[in-house]
Amino acid sequence: MATRNILRILASFALAVVCAQVASGQGSVDPFHEARGFLETGQLEKSEASLREYLKLHSDSADAHFLLGYVLFREKRAKESLAEFTAGAAVRRPNSDELKTVASDYVLLGDFSDADRWFTEVTSASANDADAWYLLGRTKYNEGRFDEAASSFERALSLNPGYISAENNLGLAWRELNKPELAKAAFQSAINWQKGSPTDPQPYLNLGTLLADQGEYESAILNLSIAVHLSPDNPKMREELGSAYEAANDLPKAQAELERAVALAPNTSGPHFKLAEVYRKQGLRDRAREEFEICAKLNSTHSSAETPNPFVPNPDSPH
Repeated sequence: MATRNILRILASFALAVVCAQVASGQGSVDPFHEARGFLETGQLEKSEASLREYLKLHSDSADAHFLLGYVLFREKRAKESLAEFTAGAAVRRPNSDELKTVASDYVLLGDFSDADRWFTEVTSASANDADAWYLLGRTKYNEGRFDEAASSFERALSLNPGYISAENNLGLAWRELNKPELAKAAFQSAINWQKGSPTDPQPYLNLGTLLADQGEYESAILNLSIAVHLSPDNPKMREELGSAYEAANDLPKAQAELERAVALAPNTSGPHFKLAEVYRKQGLRDRAREEFEICAKLNSTHSSAETPNPFVPNPDSPH
């Protein structure tokens, strides 16, 4: 989730910058101007090609190196992106917005310590940037520094009241700090702020999972069902809804959701194990044995036990 949110936030920022630059007539050199236009329309490969063509004649252009670094980040080529920022930094220091991409490259690489360092620098230089505080909070959360993560999310919310992702992630931090009532309130606020036309399933997932842990299965199933409706091809949401149905002893529905989770994430051991348990409880011994064997095989190859949680929107849900 961290990477998805970082990509979304930085993509929105870059689009605004590109539009402003094109509107003001900046970038008069054709390849650079074209690269901005391609980036504006999401044509990353063409943008990269134009920037590389421009850099053949203007290798000392920090702007071109930094923009290419951003394009490569969008293509999830973090090491190459960082190389471009290093090249550009030999000419001038990246500004705060450019350093967001540097920090986010380190997130993609799983180097949260360096990501923390650069996001902290961004918030120091741009103290009123709500998105920077949110991204710093996500980084600190991934470092396991939950108190500091909560503080960063609160700062983001003070700057941008109604910031749904920050409120939802504040709930995650409270949950890790063993403050379930604060977590529940934060998740509910993130839901309420969607004003009856939800598009973000994550607060529903997190609230539903918390309610299930507390034995409130009816409310858990309601929230998890909304999450699944909003993102029907998300295996994590299917898995958690299946687990809630199992806990409520509705085994046929648990089976249906977990079978869907397995189909969506076949190389993740967790849903296979849970599905095996549901089969076993229903007396489906052969099917249970098959799932346990798949689970054991995946574990022996060190496959991930953590079910993916991508946001795959429902085309029929409101936007």
